[in-house]
Amino acid sequence: MEAGNPQGLRKPAYSLSCKHRAGGTQPQKRPTFASVQDILQQFSISGSAVPLGSGHINDSYRVGEGYLLQRINHNVFPNVGGLMRNIDLVTGHIRSKIATAEGEAATQQTLTIIPTKTGSLFAQSEDGNYWRTYEYLTGLRSHDLLETPEQAYAGARSYGYFLRFLDDLPAEQITDVIPNFHNIISRLKAFELAVGADAVGRARGCKKDIAYVRSLADRMTVIQRAWQAGKLRTRITHNDTKFNNVMFDAEGRGRCVVDLDTVMRGVVHFDFGDAIRTGAATANEDEADLQIVGVDREKVRAITEGYLSITHDFLTPEERQLLPRSGELLAYLMAVRFLTDYLMGDKYYKIAYPNHNLVRGRNQLRLVRELVGL
Repeated sequence: MEAGNPQGLRKPAYSLSCKHRAGGTQPQKRPTFASVQDILQQFSISGSAVPLGSGHINDSYRVGEGYLLQRINHNVFPNVGGLMRNIDLVTGHIRSKIATAEGEAATQQTLTIIPTKTGSLFAQSEDGNYWRTYEYLTGLRSHDLLETPEQAYAGARSYGYFLRFLDDLPAEQITDVIPNFHNIISRLKAFELAVGADAVGRARGCKKDIAYVRSLADRMTVIQRAWQAGKLRTRITHNDTKFNNVMFDAEGRGRCVVDLDTVMRGVVHFDFGDAIRTGAATANEDEADLQIVGVDREKVRAITEGYLSITHDFLTPEERQLLPRSGELLAYLMAVRFLTDYLMGDKYYKIAYPNHNLVRGRNQLRLVRELVGL
């Protein structure tokens, strides 16, 4: 694993876009050295704990040469038990599939949870924090930004394997740790409430943005409505398929999908759509210069070909029919979330300056325009 970007942990500053951060909660204090050392005693591991990455959700440490210790942010994920049961169930199932696979599928990897001395999937320290330990993924690295279509193709294949391995695991066994996470109908209701309340007097300054969101509402709720009508299969989906959540080997092949905290029930379009939204964008979602925000069509092609090369034979005709609209849906969903938070006074996402969420929202709406035009 590369020291500069270990295990996909060092996310860019805008990585909270796909993460839930409960509004109104107080940020948790970073663990002290003493608390980290104390928690290690609950696991059957040894070694010095060295801080890793600069993630905004969980605090991470490398312990010795073989372990990754993480503090789970229970403000973000209050159902720690459900979260860890999901990860245990999913990784165990994937591991069983890899064990009997052939060819490239057999070279895929998954996270391995190290239980506590008492057999629990997580531990709790005296200060109220929750902790877990994984085996450290040696020899693998991630990329915050995709440089080539070849990387896009390889990473998309790993996401395809993730869906394929979980195809026969009943979705009802999974706990929805963040209900309605990608439900655009629910997000639009929250948006309209924020527009109507106009709590901080910002609606007047973004009338065109509000109008554009409303103009696309019918188009962008098609996938959700089809799912609710039973026309799309409920699957176990990752729900945060940025490409820095795929670990690559030294030869540039995708090997392991990580960051499984948002694994829940969903539709394939959530995962494919977020891969397109983040992997094919020509600029990150904090970019204020909309002239450079667009879509790299070669990467769209590569992601599509890579993903379908693994999933095409078990996706339903209805799923495949709506797949091309996935990217625009996820970009639209993120625009709605950013603008909602902006109108509410920036209570949900961390911001670096007063109009940060407005910039993010307009950035994603520009991406929507590009993706709708494909």
